[in-house]
Amino acid sequence: MSTQGSLSATSAALRSHGSPGVDAPAGRPFLGFGLGLRPDHYLEVLESRPAVDWFEIISENYLVDGGKPLHYLDRIREHYPMVMHGVSLSIGSTDPLDLEYLAGLKRLAARVEPAWVSDHLCWTGVEGRNLHDLLPLPYTEEAVAHVADRVGRVQDFLGRRILLENVSSYVTWTDSLVPEWEFLSAVAERADCWILLDVNNVYVSAHNHGFDPLAYLDGVPGERVRQIHLAGHSHNGPLIIDTHDHPVPDPVWELYVETIARLGPVSTMIERDDDIPPLAVLLDEVAQARTLAESAGGVPVSRAAGT
Repeated sequence: MSTQGSLSATSAALRSHGSPGVDAPAGRPFLGFGLGLRPDHYLEVLESRPAVDWFEIISENYLVDGGKPLHYLDRIREHYPMVMHGVSLSIGSTDPLDLEYLAGLKRLAARVEPAWVSDHLCWTGVEGRNLHDLLPLPYTEEAVAHVADRVGRVQDFLGRRILLENVSSYVTWTDSLVPEWEFLSAVAERADCWILLDVNNVYVSAHNHGFDPLAYLDGVPGERVRQIHLAGHSHNGPLIIDTHDHPVPDPVWELYVETIARLGPVSTMIERDDDIPPLAVLLDEVAQARTLAESAGGVPVSRAAGT
């Protein structure tokens, strides 16, 4: 079988066995509606105990011994469930896995007891040089095999499955043989890991590369999606840049409703990493996500009823 045929066959099999409709697959945990925890809001979170169901932390911010970040993390963790989200795994790189980094992640996970740990389906550097960006991979069978092997080793080291997030992109590889969603699906299946579906990134990449974002949603194995990110972006000439410094725009909210209509209840959170507004502004976005999910049938009956 050709390389392209192998990848396409994997994707087709996923679609035929993994279309969950509007009901969440059995066993998918539902945390509700959360927010990225940022230092700007540490004190207010502790003092006001805002109505969010959970927080996501950036793992790299807490991979140190002691200090204020860990102090506040421990205090907030007493009151809220958490998940860990990293930006340094570089799972697609050809460099050896960073075992020191992984050991730090494992220690942090033991401390936080997160519902899950995630990072990005990308590479961030080569030959020991960190480019400080989340760079796309070529969508080939060789890349699937390479990433899946590395994910397997990471999961064995951490003793847990991880989530991989789709990244926003602005360039593509001429070697790519299939669409991004088929590549993501094949990696998740081969590695037996979960997916963090960033709806804003789907929208951004669809605009930049001219594909249909609904095709992306239809091509993702819904039973493997454990979390959704929602964020804002910036327009830069013909491109949209994933800046996380604006409110979630209407087109992304609309795509989120389509996502929930297809996948059913999925733990959802708001990301904001720059030009961070008052906590109340972000809480309004969390409430909007909850309202839209309820309208699309994306909240379990027990949670919607408040029981």
